[in-house]
Amino acid sequence: MPVRYGYRSYGEGDDFDGLDPEELLALLSDDLMESGDLNEAMDRLLQDGFETPDGERVEGLRELLEQARRKRRELEQQADPDGELQRYRDWLEDIEQIEDKELDELLQEAKDSGDERRLDVTQDLVDQKNMQRDLMPENLAPRLNSYQNYEFVSGEAREEYEKLIAELQEDVLNTYFQQNKEFFSNPDPEELARMRDMMDALSTMIEQDRNGEPLDPSFDDFMEKFGDYFPGAENLEDVIRAMAERAAAAEAMFNSLSGDQQRELRELFGQMMENMELDFALSRLVGNLRQATPDIDWNRSHRMRGNGPSSFADSASIAEQLGDLRNLEEFLGQADAAQGLPEVDIEAVRRNLGPDAARNIERLQKAFKGLKDQGFIDKSGKRMKLTAKGVRSIGTQALKDLFKQMRATPAFGSHREASIARGGDREETSKPWEPGQAFSLHLPKTLRNAVLRQGPGTPVKLHPDDFEVEEYEATRRSATVFAIDLSLSMAMRSNLAPAKKMTLALTQLIRSRFPRDFVAVVGFGETAHEIKVEDIPALNIDYAYGTNLQHALALSRHLMRNEKGERQIVVVTDGEPTAHLMDNGEPFFSWPPVHETLQRTMAEVLRCTKAGITINTFALDIERSQFPFVEQIARVNGGRTFYTSVDDLGSYVLDDFVKHRRSA
Repeated sequence: MPVRYGYRSYGEGDDFDGLDPEELLALLSDDLMESGDLNEAMDRLLQDGFETPDGERVEGLRELLEQARRKRRELEQQADPDGELQRYRDWLEDIEQIEDKELDELLQEAKDSGDERRLDVTQDLVDQKNMQRDLMPENLAPRLNSYQNYEFVSGEAREEYEKLIAELQEDVLNTYFQQNKEFFSNPDPEELARMRDMMDALSTMIEQDRNGEPLDPSFDDFMEKFGDYFPGAENLEDVIRAMAERAAAAEAMFNSLSGDQQRELRELFGQMMENMELDFALSRLVGNLRQATPDIDWNRSHRMRGNGPSSFADSASIAEQLGDLRNLEEFLGQADAAQGLPEVDIEAVRRNLGPDAARNIERLQKAFKGLKDQGFIDKSGKRMKLTAKGVRSIGTQALKDLFKQMRATPAFGSHREASIARGGDREETSKPWEPGQAFSLHLPKTLRNAVLRQGPGTPVKLHPDDFEVEEYEATRRSATVFAIDLSLSMAMRSNLAPAKKMTLALTQLIRSRFPRDFVAVVGFGETAHEIKVEDIPALNIDYAYGTNLQHALALSRHLMRNEKGERQIVVVTDGEPTAHLMDNGEPFFSWPPVHETLQRTMAEVLRCTKAGITINTFALDIERSQFPFVEQIARVNGGRTFYTSVDDLGSYVLDDFVKHRRSA
């Protein structure tokens, strides 16, 4: 959209809280997990709108688009330049009727006088006036101009004609110079000469600027002499933009008419400018403005079919608004709205859709800018992608969501276990002492418990019930590989997005809470491959057929080959193995599974078991009687199998991980 310049006092729409970039990232995270495309997720968020964490509704672009269309339809019914042309035609016809009536009355008075000489002279005058008017052109512009040399017999007709010309001149000037309308009520020759000098000086500066020459006059000199025409302008570009958009709006008004109507109106405007000796200066200026503003569509037209006449200046103003609205509609209706958001003209939104819409867009602009400035996203060309910081932010939010879900579910949240692992990091928490438990006394809390029990005074007598012991994090390292099923069924059953969210949350927990732990992610479909944590949000399914758990376990085991301590593979799948690697390394697929696939997969389970790696399987949408293989893995390996719905997946995995990691 073209840049627009507007000026207003501070405080009008400026006193609002910005939308935090992390909040925005959290709002689009679920859609991002589902689609894997950051651009698409942002576009859908913009199109649909959303509620902020404090409950405020931010309108979507679809809603704003409908507002723009509704406003455009309203404006189209308010402008009617052809009706205004007809008003001037009717006005001139009324003037001519007044003149006709005066001539008729003058002739009748001569007849009634009985004076033949008077009658002859009067008849000659009436015939002369009628002939003079009969020879005038029919079209409005030259006919009006012909009356410049006509001596009205009727004083009333002459006054009405002068009033018509003055109003028409003012209307024509306001069509091009709306911001200076106070100058144009009955403009005197001196003011018209000054305007001509302004247009010539501005044309000269535009031509000099285009040719790379020094400005003469300088912009400061120009503003010192003509600054009252351009209040608020700070540089030559501001002046050019203000003049160009108004002139383009006048062109749009002309273009909205039929061919005959357009020719008549252009002829009228040209005649008025010629009479005011401004035609050459304006023609030169408009030509320079066209060259200086290639981004403006000078050939645009609008449907203006008002129910009554409006001034040409008002029609031009409406055409200017319609141009703004068309630009807004083009942006609001485009498929990749996020790409165009930084370029939206806030002042155009404010003028046409109101302060609330402008506030919504401005908040979005600042938030999206914040996403980039604060390093959450990176933009290369027309595509956006999450940075490592952005992925961590989404992972942190996913972890918060899972903990919230655990606290809200009675079955979860009661598994906090800690061991006294001397040499570890002391936590900032304590717990009551249990008999027979080795402990490190938390002295301040123990003394406080004793004082609360016995009251003030010394000596303070301790009782075993007063004991509070310090909690320590275990120093043993753990290694975890998350093996995520990327087969086609995971997407078809809407299982992939929750699996991605769970994986992000758990990897974020491990990296932040257990930084010495090893963590990796493996995706498996037809084959298995390692996935960087930063790539999880954009992760998508493997469109090749197959659930190659054998390869996933082999790769996970390989990734943990040098790791010590407790090692586990967390498998998330919604089906039994249907693929394996053959001796030549090529994948083989069969549904239903063939014996060789199950045999090779179980062989890899045995290798993991021999290496001391625990396999915990989270089975989604699997009936035990229909798919017994996952239970066989647990019997052979000693790991655990969880049959869970996709809604509870994250909570189950998080609960199990926290419980067993703290007991390590």
